[in-house]
Amino acid sequence: MQRRQYLGLGAGALVTALAGCSDTTGESAPSGGSETPDGTEATETGSETQSGQNQSYTVSMPPVGAVEFDDVPETWVANNGSWADMGVALGLEPPKGVWLTERYHTQYYDQIPDVSVDKSEMVSLYQDGVSKELFYELDADVHVIDPNFLMNRFKGWEQADIDEIREQIGPFFGNSIFSTGYSWHEDYPYLSLMEAFEKLSEVFQRQDRYAAFESVHEEFQSNLESVVSEQSDRPSVAILWPAPVDQPDSFSPYLIGDGTSFKQWRDLQVRDALADTNVKDFHADRGAIDYETLLEIDPDVLLLRGNEQKSAAEFENTVLSFMRDHNTASELTAVQNGDVYRGGPLYQGPITNLLLTERAARQVYGADEQLFDRQRVADIVNGND
Repeated sequence: MQRRQYLGLGAGALVTALAGCSDTTGESAPSGGSETPDGTEATETGSETQSGQNQSYTVSMPPVGAVEFDDVPETWVANNGSWADMGVALGLEPPKGVWLTERYHTQYYDQIPDVSVDKSEMVSLYQDGVSKELFYELDADVHVIDPNFLMNRFKGWEQADIDEIREQIGPFFGNSIFSTGYSWHEDYPYLSLMEAFEKLSEVFQRQDRYAAFESVHEEFQSNLESVVSEQSDRPSVAILWPAPVDQPDSFSPYLIGDGTSFKQWRDLQVRDALADTNVKDFHADRGAIDYETLLEIDPDVLLLRGNEQKSAAEFENTVLSFMRDHNTASELTAVQNGDVYRGGPLYQGPITNLLLTERAARQVYGADEQLFDRQRVADIVNGND
């Protein structure tokens, strides 16, 4: 039985499947109003009837268009840690699955009082490919996944498979917001972190939690602006994924783009050391660079992804120590000055963005104060705000 009725897709929404890549190195539209052809605006949510029962309600987002819910979803799966973190912020039960559980870094919540996530029973959707049968096993009420991500990343996934899951299990509701480097995402708009968060709050009918977080986010941005304004010169940074992670000899480069994966660096107004070079973004080119190329660019700061399970001390004692002893790496300005840091995850939501941006402000600007109220965040998550 179809538990969620799906109304339809916006014009040109689901892009024809392209040849998928098998990369695993792997990140506000107003509420209410009329729906545009590509589903960029949410329709008005349902209200309670005189009998006390909730009416169905509709939420729209590109590329999935308008999705009608008969009642509020209870179980869900999330494409990645960005959406999973939004769910935590809304006070939801954790998703039954995410893209890769190891890339959903729940240790960040240790910094927020009375907030934690147990992912011991959470399933990785990617298991040497993505199985349609796994969706049946998880049996979620809603799949917070961009269907184009599935169809364009993996051979064998077609529109018919998306339709089958939608009709037999539950609808898709997602947009690949973490990176703007995918060519198949050019036919429909991206959403900002807060825009996507607002959409998800409408799906789970927790708009009050979103409104509270929006207030925290605005206050945080104000505090961050005072930190940035004190800087007379913005450092040049290079965001890289090292390989091997502990003793790197090559790097996958990431150019700072509009995706949520780079929000903290945009907000800090750093200069992208790779932007005016011939180096291509990894998502667009799948290329790698070596130390010689890095030495030609010589960024002020190196930000190395793939190290989020390490503490700052562990990172310094492994990765930075190795680079200091490396013949070429040791010539880099960032290595000599000790300005090599963990570069943040691919995926971040409203809570993790607060923590990661504050950490980034310490890394590149030496900020030493707390820039947001952790207890206020905990109160919102726990429904006490």
